[in-house]
Amino acid sequence: MLNRKCLLLLGSIVLSIWVSGKADAQDALTVHDALREQIQHAKLSMLFNGKTTVEAEQWQHAFSGKLKELLGSTVPPKRWETVMVGGKRLPDHTRYEIILKAKGVPDLPIYLLVPADGVSRGRPAVVAVHGHGEYGHHTVAGRRDLPGVTAAIEQANYDYGYQFVRRGYVVVCPCLIPFGIRVQGEKYSSDPCAVTFVRMMALGRVPIAENIRDIRWAISFLQSRSEVDGDRIGCAGLSYGGRMTMMATAVDPRIKVAAISGALNLLQERTSLRYSCGLQIIPKLLEYGDYSEIGSLIAPRPVVWEMGSQDGLIVGNGWDEKFKNRLERIYTAYGHSQNLVYDHFQGGHRWNGEIALPLFDKILKASDRSDAK
Repeated sequence: MLNRKCLLLLGSIVLSIWVSGKADAQDALTVHDALREQIQHAKLSMLFNGKTTVEAEQWQHAFSGKLKELLGSTVPPKRWETVMVGGKRLPDHTRYEIILKAKGVPDLPIYLLVPADGVSRGRPAVVAVHGHGEYGHHTVAGRRDLPGVTAAIEQANYDYGYQFVRRGYVVVCPCLIPFGIRVQGEKYSSDPCAVTFVRMMALGRVPIAENIRDIRWAISFLQSRSEVDGDRIGCAGLSYGGRMTMMATAVDPRIKVAAISGALNLLQERTSLRYSCGLQIIPKLLEYGDYSEIGSLIAPRPVVWEMGSQDGLIVGNGWDEKFKNRLERIYTAYGHSQNLVYDHFQGGHRWNGEIALPLFDKILKASDRSDAK
């Protein structure tokens, strides 16, 4: 039989093992900690490291192919029906409410804004893309007559579609999913972006790809209009609209100049350090690159990246510099560093336009033929 001293020693050993096991369990990584660590160390195997135009072109060809593989099709319908819902003649422009309908895809609500100066053809045009929010495309079109829209416009200088039409551009403002009239007031018990992502992924579809398709559809619509010179089209957006402006410009060469506001942040940063919007997720992207590589597909076309000094969605800590360095590398390789423009303005998460609007004029009105009537 064990004596009392041996029993006490055995008990002490058992207690020590139990306490050690308990400590190990408490110190184990949570699933989110493990995911953050994996994201932080994602391999990003297709970063651009070239120095010449040829290397830049070869890299863009390879990465754009990989992006297309990850997204699936973003090709817009070739044929569609244009349904006029309504219209209103205003002092400086006419605003049309339109729904585009095509077989096999959801209907696309848009606003078409046409300057009211009598010029009937050959105009430059802009796709104005909205961001998050319950009002969808009402804000960028300047619908101050609708409840709540004026406050949203004032908060973020959000009516840049209206600002462009006042400068003589034909403007189309598409309503993206899951915002505004695309959801018809449907109430979500949780984040609508996450819900939409999950539902679409269940069908093998990616929301960001469908919104790219709709922006490209809006471009095709502009090119079908007699008022528009189809070779002079730009794209601009704030927040998620900035992200989608980046995405659409990266995949569609018909966009000649872009203004990306409030969206200079990396997927690697957003998903490892804080909440990330489901509408911005591209499955498996971080195996190959990040938003910076998608933005690099825009080169060497002119682009303005707007960043407010108090914009809480654009963080420092080296993440913004990583983004900029990657963009600068490919523009330098092309020999067009001047086409990569940053607008660091004083303010928060809002559209600025002080550099973007004159740049659009320079690029899209350089060969202006809008006096042809």
